[in-house]
Amino acid sequence: MTFKFLPMTSVMALTAGLAHADAFNRIASFPTSLNNADASAESSAEIISATEDGMTLVYTDSPLGVIGLIDIADPHNPASKGNIDVGGEPTAVSIIANTAFVGVNTSESYTAPSGLVKAFDLGTMTETAVCDLGGQPDSTAAAPDGSFIAVAIENERDEDLGDGRVGQLPGGFVVTVDVVDGTLDCDTLNVIDVTGLADIAPNDPEPEFVDINAEGEIVVTLQENNHIVIANKDGVLNHFSAGAVDLEGIDATDESAALRFYESQPGRLREPDAVQWIDDTHFAIANEGDMDGGSRGWSIFNQTGELVYENGTAFERAIVEIGHYPDRRSDAKGVEPEGMEFGVFDGTPMAFILAERASVVGVYDLTDPSVPVLSQLLPSGIAPEGAFAIPSRNLFVTANEADLIEDGGVRSHVMIYEMQDAAPAYPQLTSAGADELIGWGAISGMVADADGIVWAVNDSFYGFQPTIFKIDTTTTPPTIIDQIPVTRRNGDPAQQIDMEGITLDGDGGFYIASEGRTDRVIPHAIYHVDADGVIQFRDGEIGLPPELMAVERRFGFEGITKVGDTLWMAVQREWADDPENHVKLVSYNLETAEWGAVLYPKAAPDTGWVGLSEIVAHGDYVYVIERDNQIGAAAVTKMVYRIPLSEMVPAALGGDLPVVSKEAVRDLIPDLQSQNGYVVDKIEGLAIFEDGTAWISTDNDGVDDSSGETYFWSPGQF
Repeated sequence: MTFKFLPMTSVMALTAGLAHADAFNRIASFPTSLNNADASAESSAEIISATEDGMTLVYTDSPLGVIGLIDIADPHNPASKGNIDVGGEPTAVSIIANTAFVGVNTSESYTAPSGLVKAFDLGTMTETAVCDLGGQPDSTAAAPDGSFIAVAIENERDEDLGDGRVGQLPGGFVVTVDVVDGTLDCDTLNVIDVTGLADIAPNDPEPEFVDINAEGEIVVTLQENNHIVIANKDGVLNHFSAGAVDLEGIDATDESAALRFYESQPGRLREPDAVQWIDDTHFAIANEGDMDGGSRGWSIFNQTGELVYENGTAFERAIVEIGHYPDRRSDAKGVEPEGMEFGVFDGTPMAFILAERASVVGVYDLTDPSVPVLSQLLPSGIAPEGAFAIPSRNLFVTANEADLIEDGGVRSHVMIYEMQDAAPAYPQLTSAGADELIGWGAISGMVADADGIVWAVNDSFYGFQPTIFKIDTTTTPPTIIDQIPVTRRNGDPAQQIDMEGITLDGDGGFYIASEGRTDRVIPHAIYHVDADGVIQFRDGEIGLPPELMAVERRFGFEGITKVGDTLWMAVQREWADDPENHVKLVSYNLETAEWGAVLYPKAAPDTGWVGLSEIVAHGDYVYVIERDNQIGAAAVTKMVYRIPLSEMVPAALGGDLPVVSKEAVRDLIPDLQSQNGYVVDKIEGLAIFEDGTAWISTDNDGVDDSSGETYFWSPGQF
């Protein structure tokens, strides 16, 4: 079956959600490294569950071959409870009362898959039973009455063999095992054959995800086969194709440099991953895709195979509006819905849809399964893989698998959310409500205008689409209401510029600072842009003089501001002639075309580097953002300083430069910690209105090795 979806905005649904009295807000984050004896070892939170009392979280950690435990008696302050070695690769965990049932992959090869299901008493942290499954397990599920568990035996294919297509034998199946006296009774192990059902590779079924309803019925997704099976312990009850969706108004090109939502993909197979019963007759699927890409959204079926709801691209478009669209996954899976959870909170049935590559959770009100309402979009850590709802405590948790320790990035995290009588804390910046769908990300420099308007630019991550964004800060949350593409005079996008700073020219246009990468033929330069985004011809590109080019290094201009007839640019890091821990503030006089500079003393880094990322003139001072490149617990320097304007007297280049003084204005680390995630590294934007009200923003790196979160907030008046 094919379902035709016409793109529509998510504004009405999301706005309706924001009007609710209750909202989920993130209250804590727990890096999995806190559970490890060797904190430097790679670890990962993937699938997650909780004990019956909701006081302990248990997650699978595949790199370490353990399940990790977190004490959430105080969910605002989660604490380590250590790891349990499971003797193989844990693929899933389900909990009944205080016993964890863990699928363990022990396969030596794709052609000889093997695995176990093990039971662990979480009180004594000891193994109480182990059953041989006869194949490689993927997901597990516990019956609501605690009487048995089901395991999807995927026997996954070798993606490097035969173009990664199915079939590749041996095929998979489903196993059930009874739970007796709190542990596994291996004598009751039962195999459910799902061979010969799907139209795609019927002899090689690859069960991916299972869930069990209150009637003991098991729903199974066969992802690579694009098929769904309904069974019980006696065998298959029903089965049907997951079908296809026609996608329109999407970005289907992985150029990694532009957000263009005007392409289409007809007949896209759903290829569902996660599945959850939402009552005894309806279930939802997350259409991640695999071999043929996936339909990028999520759907609701009833157990007879009737399609009840198709989300199409609505979830994806809502994610676009909050700046989380992962452009490098455009052609295949878009935001990649993969995980899913269901829970009833205060009488309202809710689905939680995890967009793995966008690092977002969509919260949907399922009061009417045929018309789900998007209530919220929650920020998660990088790559949410698993989730668990604890309605008895008004809690929801995600397991985020990406551990970027090898690249000096953030660690894998478990994140905890609480339903509160409060407004949503996220997003802090959105394009919802604009006249057209506006994709955005990688916000860098900013400048304040009149009437609450802030102008911002994206950086070179979107090199094919340099854009100035118009932000209305008087709305809650602040809203991107328009976008101005930066173009050459012939109308072509102004590629090969790296916009890191913007300031008003006083005549309706802007001056833009390009950081530059001479090794990539991106010049260090200043550009004059009119109100329509067109780079002006005569004074459009102002290149650096020989005195600066002789000492330039990769890290160039990171901000620009205008004082009278003089432009001031902040250089991010030391150039060849700078004293240690000093950087240049470079001046250019628009009337005389004279260049000059002063030196700014920056902090000595504990680790990595420290540099400048913004400069703004206001009143009697020039304000700068000084930051290190560290993330999470390693972050030390995220500061706003100010320099007396009276000291900003440029000296001629080539000689000794005066050193200005600085005064601390605000430590931004407490602001970042208040988000209850982790401290991000890139504080990039600062804008100050005439009355001194400041706005600060972070760069989300285009959702590339980033959670995609953009913090955009006002600390008050400077």
